[in-house]
Amino acid sequence: MTADGPGGPATRPHPAVATARRLLEASSRVVVLTGAGISTDSGIPDFRGPSGVFTKNPEAQKLATLQVYMSDPEARRRSWRNRLESPTWNAQPNEGHLALVQLERRGALDTLVTQNIDGLHQAAGTDPARVVEIHGTMREVTCMTCGARTPMPDVLDRVKAGEDDPSCLEAKGGNDVCGGILKSATISFGQNLVSADLERAEQAASHCDLLLAIGSSLSVYPAAGLVPTAHLSGAKIVIVNAERTDYDSIADVVVRGPISEMLPGIVAPEIGALGLAERHGPA
Repeated sequence: MTADGPGGPATRPHPAVATARRLLEASSRVVVLTGAGISTDSGIPDFRGPSGVFTKNPEAQKLATLQVYMSDPEARRRSWRNRLESPTWNAQPNEGHLALVQLERRGALDTLVTQNIDGLHQAAGTDPARVVEIHGTMREVTCMTCGARTPMPDVLDRVKAGEDDPSCLEAKGGNDVCGGILKSATISFGQNLVSADLERAEQAASHCDLLLAIGSSLSVYPAAGLVPTAHLSGAKIVIVNAERTDYDSIADVVVRGPISEMLPGIVAPEIGALGLAERHGPA
């Protein structure tokens, strides 16, 4: 069953929204998989949609390739400028992120696996211990030589001060520093995922009773493989996305439309008012 078009909590729900809600209410061990689509209403562009970063600028994918980043100082300089100007720093969680916090508060959320690197799930209030950032995080920087981790704002301050390709300042002993190449703590193309994160995500998908996939084209692996893993383990599959996905055919219900409108209607119809009140306080 598929819902197309608008249908938020302020309007009569489409039958597919109601079906998705019933499935979710009957589940006690839910795994959520989120992609870039859940953050677009927070002002962060997706990657592969009609207006996606890679769709509009294929060169951006090259900059996100590990080999290019490590071998080309100019690519690193451009990457640091892009990080400095990223809209993520001003982005706030939207009603889609807040709806998932309500799912956790009800005790139904087991694990939230996200392909996003923006940290908005934690900013919304989801317990970080339940979040698996399968593609890493842009909120931290890692040294590609010694592995030291640094908060991203600390390194961006150095970029603002004039360092166009900052290197690692981790002490090696005496007056020496590491000097290694710094990169955001994200998983680039050509870089292996963290095996512990991948194993945790796969275990969660194989033991859940419902997998809720949100805002993902479900075309990027291994994250997309969590959907058939859950399906083959007997879990219900609910997909919420603005566009068709590669796994619509095995879903129990597909809801298409703006995620920040659709998801609250599925997870927590009261979130429109509740979420805004929590974020902004009383009027």
